[in-house]
Amino acid sequence: MTTPAAILTSLRGDNALPLRPANQVMDLERLGSLHQSRLSFMRTLVRRIMKERWQITPAVFQLDKDGYGTVIYKINAPHGVFSFVLFSDYLSSEERNDRVIATKWDLTMALVEGEVDDVYLEKLRQNVPKQEAGRVDSRVFVLSRANRSARNFDYVVEQLAQGKQPDAERIAKVGYLYRTTAVYGSGKLGMADWEKVRSKFPDFARPFAGEMFVCLMLRNFSLLQAEHIAKHKSPENFAPFEPEIKRYFGIGNSTGLGMAPYLVNHPLLINQWVEMRELALARVRALGHIDDSIKQEFNCLIDRSYIHTAETETEDEWQTDNNQKVLQDLTSLKQHTNNGFSGWDELLQWSETNCSLQGQEMLVSIMLELYPELVDELEEFHNADEVLELDPLMPLQVLKQVIESRYDWALAIDFTAEGTRETCWYRSEEKMEPRLGSVADLEAKDKQMALGVGYAVRKCYNHLCEYMDEHADHTTARFMVAHPKMRGIVRRIQSMNRCIYGDIQANLLDRNILPMHLLRCKLAFFGVSKFDPRSRLWVRNTMFQGAPLLEDIGKPFNDDWFMPLAPKQQGVN
Repeated sequence: MTTPAAILTSLRGDNALPLRPANQVMDLERLGSLHQSRLSFMRTLVRRIMKERWQITPAVFQLDKDGYGTVIYKINAPHGVFSFVLFSDYLSSEERNDRVIATKWDLTMALVEGEVDDVYLEKLRQNVPKQEAGRVDSRVFVLSRANRSARNFDYVVEQLAQGKQPDAERIAKVGYLYRTTAVYGSGKLGMADWEKVRSKFPDFARPFAGEMFVCLMLRNFSLLQAEHIAKHKSPENFAPFEPEIKRYFGIGNSTGLGMAPYLVNHPLLINQWVEMRELALARVRALGHIDDSIKQEFNCLIDRSYIHTAETETEDEWQTDNNQKVLQDLTSLKQHTNNGFSGWDELLQWSETNCSLQGQEMLVSIMLELYPELVDELEEFHNADEVLELDPLMPLQVLKQVIESRYDWALAIDFTAEGTRETCWYRSEEKMEPRLGSVADLEAKDKQMALGVGYAVRKCYNHLCEYMDEHADHTTARFMVAHPKMRGIVRRIQSMNRCIYGDIQANLLDRNILPMHLLRCKLAFFGVSKFDPRSRLWVRNTMFQGAPLLEDIGKPFNDDWFMPLAPKQQGVN
């Protein structure tokens, strides 16, 4: 298979278009404007499952009439056998809580290496429902939990029990039966770490593939459980889901600050994700042939994106305003292209002048959707070796030039101005989850995480300039001896200089920082939709809405679930 480097080289020929610059792409507000795309991890996982025809079947199905009990799915993937183990327990409405401080949930589940016997099942039963309070071993590599949707679950069960289908317009408002509140992996709570998963389990060796699979399986179980309860409630009247309605259900997700630091702490990996997306865009700009069929599909995707955005329900004023701008952008885009357009590059430039950031990035996602032959192979290159290497022999003149060119955005920030160093990111003692506080809180300040990359670069640059006043001809090693606390940021600066993207170009310590941009960026790479902020610190969203069902495996698959619509909805004029 062609490597990303070779593809990039081929694109940078005389007639090729360049990648978008880092100062544009890595702007925090733009990152917080991304949408799902063909390269989002949910899409790539489903393509793999459908292409390779994974065999996923219930090995244990022990549910009572109310849907409580134990279910184990056996997964036969090309490179191994796995088990998805799920425990369904009664939870009163008073105990149901989506916050990380919750201690009980409707469902708890684990993805496990190999088959599960009775002894190991009992071990899981004693620990998985406890989540953070329990402990598992390295056979487990994903742990999760979920709660029922108070607005949907009982209603849907009642409809099926009466032989009716759920109302599509109502489901459009809340497109799921369960909402997961955490999905853990990468060695937490005794689980297998990422290196073991990546090296031992090729089927899940892409970033977050295991976590996304658990959410997909949760979505499947939620539909199965609703039918199971409805059938026991009224066997004579029960009707199963119609396939179109069933596929329209996704799985809900509540995400808080827990994932925000990831984007800062894994810069080489984030660089890889962003570079593959930008490389896909560059390929479309350079090689995407436009004919009548592409124009027709383009118009259909504009319509679909418009309706999908219009169907997104949120009480958040900021997100409502953003959604309205996207609707206006899509209307303007369709009007602008009604009489044709000269090419994708021209259209992107037009969008940068006439559309909001979210509208611009919606256009990017639509463009990628049109050309699977140019885009899909890049899904194989989302991994990165996350080693930040220090170059002790680098002359200080070179190090100074690197900072001035790569981190000009950090040097442009006045960190002495009021409010620019007010925010403090720290971990709570109770759940070891990230929190947002103020440097005025001494307890929080003592536990703060090193997320202020821009400020660290500025401090390093100031020390470097002072040192070079007397030792301009020294190497980085000599500077490190004099300033050992600068080792970490120098290592990062030198390593990121080998990347095209990587560091988020924003001051995360600023008083007015909006963590929602960080959450949305990572969630867009996952492939979620229908963002519904509940505050500036956490957001609800929908996963796998419109995706194929387990019973669709082995059937013809056209990978057409981008921006899914409520069944029987029509396009816009």
